[in-house]
Amino acid sequence: MDTGDRLLTPGEVAALFRVDPKTVTRWAAAGRIGSIRTPGGHRRFRESEVRALLEGEGMLDESEDVASRPRNAGPAPAGGPGPANAGLY
Repeated sequence: MDTGDRLLTPGEVAALFRVDPKTVTRWAAAGRIGSIRTPGGHRRFRESEVRALLEGEGMLDESEDVASRPRNAGPAPAGGPGPANAGLY
């Protein structure tokens, strides 16, 4: 782990993506964005990973065209449509 990488709260990530913090928590639970847990059980997100996702890098499917996604769509699903992602849309 890069110890110089800043950790962001769900609220900070939500502000960057312009979504509700609960949406960021759902993305993490679904594996769409990586997170770590603090000793108290709170989620934190590596700033470098969040910035990469904002720039269209990271967990995108190779066949997906970044330009075709709405700006506020957030991270692409890790596994595509299916039971693991049911109810997330």
